[in-house]
Amino acid sequence: MSRILVVDDDPEIRSTLKKLLELRGHQVVVAADGRAAETALIGAPFDLMVTDIVMPDQDGLEVIRITRAAHPDLPIIAISGGGRLRTGNYLRLATAMGAVAALEKPFDFDEFLQAVHAALN
Repeated sequence: MSRILVVDDDPEIRSTLKKLLELRGHQVVVAADGRAAETALIGAPFDLMVTDIVMPDQDGLEVIRITRAAHPDLPIIAISGGGRLRTGNYLRLATAMGAVAALEKPFDFDEFLQAVHAALN
């Protein structure tokens, strides 16, 4: 069983990804923003973090930067539905900053689960 942190400002996405991952036997902690993610990362260790990119206050790119500095070996999957820049630009930046996978919302759940499996192995 892997311990996964899901960071997204959309409560429906957080809930859906949590349920999907829990059905696969993972323990999931959710965070509504980057600051909550930072707090969660201080506690027990995680095996994977999934983070949205476009979020208020502290965006996912900042979450990736901070996480990379404190937890350089933690795999990160970036997800984004867009924003002021095109989604592809955000996702390219996320992978350049160390995300092991980047998925554009809406994504196929099988594609997401494959990315999770690859990141954990």
